[in-house]
Amino acid sequence: MFADQSSADKLSKAAATFEAAHPGVKVKFTGTSGTDWNDFFSKLLTQIAAGNAPDIASVATEGLQLFAAKGLAEPLDDYVKRDASELKSYFADVHPALVEAMMYQGHLYELPTDFNAGNMFYSTSLLESAGVGQPAADWNKDDFYNIAKKVSAGGGNTVGYDWVVRLWGSWTSWMYANGGNLLTEGKWDGGDWLWNTFYPNDPAAAHRKGGWRWGDPTANSAPVIESLDYMIQLQKEGLSPKPDIGGGNTLQGLFASNKIGTAIGGGFWAGGLHNAGMASGSFDVQYFPKWRTQRHLFGAGGYGIFKSSKNKDLAWEFVKTLVSAKNLDLLFPGNVTTFPRKSMMTAERYAANGPKNWHVFHDTLTQFDNTAPIPAPPYYNAMAIALNKRTTQAMSSGNAKSALDGLQRDLETAAKTG
Repeated sequence: MFADQSSADKLSKAAATFEAAHPGVKVKFTGTSGTDWNDFFSKLLTQIAAGNAPDIASVATEGLQLFAAKGLAEPLDDYVKRDASELKSYFADVHPALVEAMMYQGHLYELPTDFNAGNMFYSTSLLESAGVGQPAADWNKDDFYNIAKKVSAGGGNTVGYDWVVRLWGSWTSWMYANGGNLLTEGKWDGGDWLWNTFYPNDPAAAHRKGGWRWGDPTANSAPVIESLDYMIQLQKEGLSPKPDIGGGNTLQGLFASNKIGTAIGGGFWAGGLHNAGMASGSFDVQYFPKWRTQRHLFGAGGYGIFKSSKNKDLAWEFVKTLVSAKNLDLLFPGNVTTFPRKSMMTAERYAANGPKNWHVFHDTLTQFDNTAPIPAPPYYNAMAIALNKRTTQAMSSGNAKSALDGLQRDLETAAKTG
C-alpha cells in the first residue's frame, strides 16, 4: 500500500474480522512510500518484475488502467456476480461514478474504498482579515480572484492561493472547470450486468458504461492552454507562488500556518489540517468555483487483486470485508479521506474538528453530475512525469502554449509506446 510501514502496521486491525473467519490465515500490510502515486507504481512494478508481487495492492484511479492493461490485475466480475446479494447494500451506498472509475474495458477491478473530489479549502481567519465573505456554493472564477487578491494584499508572505504540480487537484481542476481535458473522453462498452443488478432505477447510473476510455491527447487545446495561462497570471500578480511538485498533503503545513488563503483539497484535507494543528472553525471548504462549468475532478482508491496471486479466492474474501463501514473506519481513521459510502458521511463525524461545510465532499458527486475522474490512461506514469515537467516549464518561462505543445508531443509518444 502507498504509505510508510509504520502507517501500514496500524491497519492490521482492519484484518481482524477476516482472520477470525479464516483460522491460520494472516494478513500482512506492507507499506511503500513515495513522492506521489507514479513513484509508488514504479516501485510496485519493479517488485512485480522481480517476482515478488503481493496478493493485493492499494491502487488509486491513477494506476487502475495501468495495471489492468498490463494484464496484472484480476477482474472482479465473477466474484461480484456470485456474491451480488451480499454486496447489494454496499453498492446501494456508493455513487455509480466511483464504481465506473474502477472499471476498464467493461470489467470491474476494484471496490471503491475512498475518494476525494477537488474542492476548495479556505482559511476563515484570512478571509475575515481581508474583509471578504466566505464563498457561496455557486461562486465563480471572478469571486475566487477577488478573494485571492484581497488576501494577498494583507502582506506577511501570505498568498491568496497556492497549488501543487500533479495530476489530481492541480491546475487540472481549473482545466475541468474550463471545459478542457488532457485527453479525449470516451467510455468503454460493457458493464450492463453491474448497472442492471445494482443500480436499475438510479438516474445517476443511466449513462454509465464499462469504464473511462481515454483517447487522443488534447493537451494543447484552447481550454487547456487558457487554464494554465491563468496559473501564470496569478503567479505574475503575486497571488500565488511558484508551485512545488508533490503529493496532496504538500501544502497543509503552509495552510495551517496561515500563509495560504485558498487551496485545492479533498476530504483528506479535513483530517490533515486538524493533525497539523488547525482548530475547528479556522478553515472551511466549498465546491470548486465555476468557470465555463463547475465540473469537478476526483480520484478514487481501492484494493486490486493480482493475477499472479495463488490465493485469489481468499484475497477476494478479504477485499470484500474491507468495504464494510467498520473496516473503512479502521482503514481511514481521523477523516483522512472521503468515504465512498454515503451513510458514513455524517455531521457527527465532522462535529468536533470540522469543516462546517463538510457535506460538499460527497455532495460534489450529486450536485455536479458531469464530475469525472482524473484522466489516467494505461500510460499514466509517463503522463504524470511529462505533466510535471511541462507544468514546471510553463511556470518558469511564462509560456503555457509552448509548454503544452511539448506536453502534447509527450503524450502522443506515450500513447503509442504504452
